[in-house]
Amino acid sequence: MDGPALAMLDLATAEPGTYVLPPLPGEPFFGADTVPQDVLVAEVGRRIVGYLKIRPPTSLESNAHVQQVQGLAVYPALRRSGVARALLAEGLAEAARRGARKLSLRVLSSNPGAIALYRAAGFRVEGVLREEFATDDGGYADDVLMAQRVS
Repeated sequence: MDGPALAMLDLATAEPGTYVLPPLPGEPFFGADTVPQDVLVAEVGRRIVGYLKIRPPTSLESNAHVQQVQGLAVYPALRRSGVARALLAEGLAEAARRGARKLSLRVLSSNPGAIALYRAAGFRVEGVLREEFATDDGGYADDVLMAQRVS
């Protein structure tokens, strides 16, 4: 898996207000919290154009039935082309292969495009943590908790 290409994708898609911790130039994509087996990629030709990171939300045995989307990125030129929806569908399939009953995610309220995508893909809001994160513009964003049952 091409870590530098994924890091470039992160930088290309980082928009103000959409990340809790925006990616930094030169920061490696893979590390202790991100391993290749937790990343699904979308390619056009041989070029990576999108990814979905899916992993357990915690290491607790009582939480082992849940997988969590911990990152989704698609190059802006390919948004609304079905790449993100295909990645989410494959993420649900991967969660099922891992024995999960639920696929969850967290998204900032300052990212309405992502919330609309997740709703269209079948995710539902399970909770909202009001003004959970400070944003780049001096305001605050809610942490929206969404999930979907894995069949």
